[in-house]
Amino acid sequence: MEPIRRQDSDDLFEAVVGQDSVMRWLATGRADNRTAAENMCDDHVTHWTRHGYGDFAVRDAATHAFLGRVGLRNRARYGVDLGFAVHPRAQGRGIAGEAGRACLDLAFQRLMLPAVFAFVLPDNTASISLLRGLGAQPDGTVRSSGLHCLRYRFGPTAAEHGVHDTCTDLQLIHTPGPGSADARAALQDGLPDPFGVDELGLVWAEKQHTLTAVSEGRPVASTGWLLRDMDFDGAPRRAAGLGGVLTHPTHRGRGIARTVVSVAVEHARATGAETVLQLCLPDLVPFYTQLGWSRLSVPVTFRQPDGQRTSPLTAMVYDLTGLPHPTVGVDLRGLPF
Repeated sequence: MEPIRRQDSDDLFEAVVGQDSVMRWLATGRADNRTAAENMCDDHVTHWTRHGYGDFAVRDAATHAFLGRVGLRNRARYGVDLGFAVHPRAQGRGIAGEAGRACLDLAFQRLMLPAVFAFVLPDNTASISLLRGLGAQPDGTVRSSGLHCLRYRFGPTAAEHGVHDTCTDLQLIHTPGPGSADARAALQDGLPDPFGVDELGLVWAEKQHTLTAVSEGRPVASTGWLLRDMDFDGAPRRAAGLGGVLTHPTHRGRGIARTVVSVAVEHARATGAETVLQLCLPDLVPFYTQLGWSRLSVPVTFRQPDGQRTSPLTAMVYDLTGLPHPTVGVDLRGLPF
């Protein structure tokens, strides 16, 4: 299993896109042309860049023949789902099940995701049987690409003992509270103002949850969040406030922060957040935009010991439930995060 590359498009066409018996069960439907395969590969590569996980090209260990694709796809409205499409000649050999288990191990033992979903057409009995064999439980229905689909849910117990070497030595650790002082000190690496906001003189809220990325036993990145009822245009909304995104200087440029933010959003979703909000410096706006966040153009207010203040930072929002963006203003109803 290797992350899908752009040069895999011909293999993807021959094994998946050009196979009607495979495509008929995918919500995207039949797309019998090589351009569609190229676009799919581009989407897979973009997903890996954005989240640090995604779809794998599954190959025969002996011959290196392309057998299909299996992986984790992050969907803004639904969360992370497990999907698979295997060439007809490779079906019935347990390949999708083996690759699926490796993806679940990645999801729950390395990334510490709170849940993984799967969407399947009601008549696809073979895939339903596979999902149940992997430990999925029925979880209602959804519409995907305009089609009625059954939804299944995996919890952390679906993972096996031991982690498959599917991508990286990176290990994410989720802990309650603001995290340890030693980990924070290690990440700051002696920098006097690691977030560049000390001159604002603000009092910040403590995080209720912390997600730390560890490599070779050392913390390399971290973020935290809290869950709170906030006012969006005067109406209450259950929102998660994300903050404290920090990567150790020697590990920057490797996409670790992207993965940490992506997984933190899924934890916020699992605890009932409708929206995730982040306050950041203007030069970080392109980073969050690339991750699918949107910039708010309305004023954001929060509490300080001396009273109410309007945020001098840029507000970025990640919608989880299809709610409209505010058009008047946001009140954090507490300290900033």
